[in-house]
Amino acid sequence: MKLRKVTAVSAAVLALAVSATACSSKDKSDGGSGGGKKIAIGIKFDQPGIGQKTPQGYSGFDVDVAKYVAKKLGYGEGQIEWKESKSADRETMLQRGDVDFIVASYSITPKREQKVDFAGPYLLAHQDVLVRADDDAIKSPADLNNKKLCSVTGSTSAQNVHDKLAPHADLQQYPTYSACLTGLQNKAIDALTTDDSILAGYASQAQFKGKFKLGGFKMTNENYGIGVKKGSDLKAKINKALEDMVSDGSWQKAVTANFGPANYKNEPAPKIGDIKS
Repeated sequence: MKLRKVTAVSAAVLALAVSATACSSKDKSDGGSGGGKKIAIGIKFDQPGIGQKTPQGYSGFDVDVAKYVAKKLGYGEGQIEWKESKSADRETMLQRGDVDFIVASYSITPKREQKVDFAGPYLLAHQDVLVRADDDAIKSPADLNNKKLCSVTGSTSAQNVHDKLAPHADLQQYPTYSACLTGLQNKAIDALTTDDSILAGYASQAQFKGKFKLGGFKMTNENYGIGVKKGSDLKAKINKALEDMVSDGSWQKAVTANFGPANYKNEPAPKIGDIKS
C-alpha cells in the first residue's frame, strides 16, 4: 500500500515537471514559425530616426523594419521583446542567443561575417556630414580642412575623414551625437560626421527641423543588414520578408516617415545579397 502511494506521488511530480517544461518552451521563440509567444529583437535605444526608446514606446526606421519582419514571421507587436543592442555587444548577444535577430544600423563587414550571419542588406547608407542649413561654405569633403569636425568619442568617422579626405580638419570629440548637434547649432563646431541615415534621423527631430542639412558626400558605403546567429535558418525567412517589404511599398513608407524631414536622399532599396564595397 505504501509503495503504491509513493509511486502515485512520483508520477504526479513527474507529470507536473513535464507540464512545466512544456509551458516554458512555449514562452520562447520557436525560430520564426510564429508559434512561440515572444521573439527577442535587438535595436538601438538612443538613435532618433533609427532606433529609439521613448516614453511612448519604440520608434525609428530599424524599428519599423523589425516590426514588419516579425509580423511576417508570425509575431504581433505585443509579442516582441525589445532589447538594447549597443554596437560593441551585438555579436555577443547573437552568439549567446540573447536575441533572435538584430536590426541596429548594423553594417555588414567581412570581419563581422566571421562571427554572425546577415540577412539583407535592407539599407545602403553612406558616411556624410551634417552642417547648418545656412552654411554654404562646405560643399565637398576638402572644404572640411581647417573646420571643426565633430563625432562621438570612440567613433572612427571623423578620423577617417581626417586621414583620407581633409588632413587639416580640426577633430572634435563629443560624448553623444546630441551634444554634437548642440555644438553645431551654437557654431561651436562646423560639421558633424557619421552615417547619413543616422544624421538624417537626428536632424529630423522636431527641435532641429530646418536647422541642418546633409552634405551628400557619400564618403563610404554602409550596407545595413539584419544580424542572426551563425547558421540560423532565420536568414532566409528574413530575406523573404525584406523583399516583401520593398515590393508592397512599406520600405519606402518607413524611409519617408523617419528620414523625410531632413530631406534625406536615400538610395533605392538594395537587392538581397548585393553588398556595395
